[in-house]
Amino acid sequence: MAGENQHQTLRKSIAAHQPAAPAQVPPTPHQQLAPAAAPAGSRTSIAERVTLKKEIGLISACAIIIGNIIGSGIFISPKGVLEHTGSVGLALIIWVLGGGISALGSLCYAELGVTIPKSGGDYSYVTEIFGGLAGFLLLWSAVLIMYPTSLAVIALTFSNYVLQPVFPNCIPPYNASRVLSMVCLFLLTWVNSSSVRWATRIQDIFTAGKLLALGLIITVGFVQIFQGNYEELLPSNAFNFWMTPSVGHLALAFLQGSFAFSGWNFLNYVTEELVDPRRNLPRAIFISIPLVTFVYTFTNIAYFTAMSPQELLSSNAVAVTFGEKLLGYFSWVMPVSVALSTFGGINGYLFTSSRLCFSGAREGHLPSLLAMIHVKRCTPIPALLVCCLATVVIMLVGDTYTLINYVSFINYLCYGVTIIGLIVLRWKKPKAFRPIKVNLVVPITYLIFWAFLLIFSFYSEPVVCGIGLIIILTGVPVFFLGVYWKNKPKCVYRITESLTYWGQKVCFVVYPQGGPPEEDDIPFTHSPLSGSEKSLKK
Repeated sequence: MAGENQHQTLRKSIAAHQPAAPAQVPPTPHQQLAPAAAPAGSRTSIAERVTLKKEIGLISACAIIIGNIIGSGIFISPKGVLEHTGSVGLALIIWVLGGGISALGSLCYAELGVTIPKSGGDYSYVTEIFGGLAGFLLLWSAVLIMYPTSLAVIALTFSNYVLQPVFPNCIPPYNASRVLSMVCLFLLTWVNSSSVRWATRIQDIFTAGKLLALGLIITVGFVQIFQGNYEELLPSNAFNFWMTPSVGHLALAFLQGSFAFSGWNFLNYVTEELVDPRRNLPRAIFISIPLVTFVYTFTNIAYFTAMSPQELLSSNAVAVTFGEKLLGYFSWVMPVSVALSTFGGINGYLFTSSRLCFSGAREGHLPSLLAMIHVKRCTPIPALLVCCLATVVIMLVGDTYTLINYVSFINYLCYGVTIIGLIVLRWKKPKAFRPIKVNLVVPITYLIFWAFLLIFSFYSEPVVCGIGLIIILTGVPVFFLGVYWKNKPKCVYRITESLTYWGQKVCFVVYPQGGPPEEDDIPFTHSPLSGSEKSLKK
């Protein structure tokens, strides 16, 4: 076919940038991809291969988790949690429980991450355990709405806080906010496309900056407490309900709080780029989750030393209002700090969500172009561009708080299915090598809370949850038409090959090359799949 000839021509044109490899027929976009391996006698070192590099150490791993969790949630969600709980005391309990539930989930993901050491996180685990259709539905919802929405919310929060000093007495104009958000998004997409090292250094620096910003809020809060300004925290006032929350309200409060903790599983998306993943993945999780829970809880306590519940509910920028009341002339520090925090959050979400697209394309569930990386920079440029464009589309439509509800529901649904997969994997492969093995009480406890949230979310917000389910289920026909159906018309293959060829020329990308597997990259022993499982996995 003409598409194949073009594909071969492109491969020859970039051969000078790659180590020599045995002659082989280049894979077409509709086939599952397999990295090309260099011959055993090749003089090219592993470091020079066109492949994703292991450049994420323990500090950068912690920065990815903390930086993805602490984005905009702590600056938006205090309002949503307080609104649904009806009291200061119950709101603080929700924040502590949110951290505890995230810790239980992260323990389960630590076991999955070291048992199945593949990038892609939830998607890779669900695909491995339940098969291709379940994995594709998770991938579909994540790429279509979950991560673009999270990126859009964080980017809009960034622009609102940057523009707050310019428009102190009103909400920033719609167009100004969107334009600034997109400029930030395009800038960080370029950085992530240029260098993995640049992206991780930005993540390290801005994570330190956001911890300093929240540390400032906590310090000022402690000063307030020592000065006797803690009336709202006294038990008699803290549990003085101005409304009686229903069970459904409590579920929605948990969903709002869970948005602030979302991102605790993101290190699992870049497992293959971690140095010594079977040691550093669980270490990073065990360091980061307790630290974030501590910071979140005491940040909320600090808010209530300066603001009444009514003031917090009426504020469009909680951290800025806090700074105006207590920092005086230096109140400008707070919007700047929040903007820097959300800037780092955008970088972290771009870095990890692009690896999800990369993993999906590598399994044959997304266009093969998304599984390619730049021949020199070794960055997944096509996947980054897709994440950026999807976020821009989401950014131009929808209300922030409604979007948070969509994301929180789909997030929790995916978390629960993945942790159910841990129990299923224990049953299917009881003798698999597990460097970490949690007690079954941990996933069962998490799943009890998970079921509680889903049931009462459906009861309280049936429209939001129903739309979330519809978004997920729209992936079923897409899977059978795009992945499962193999005998497509030749014109479809010609079109996809031409588009792939054009994308390779524009982005200068190729399929990654495989090298000798490292000990930490060897997955657990696979059991033979049945014919139906193999067909669904493709």
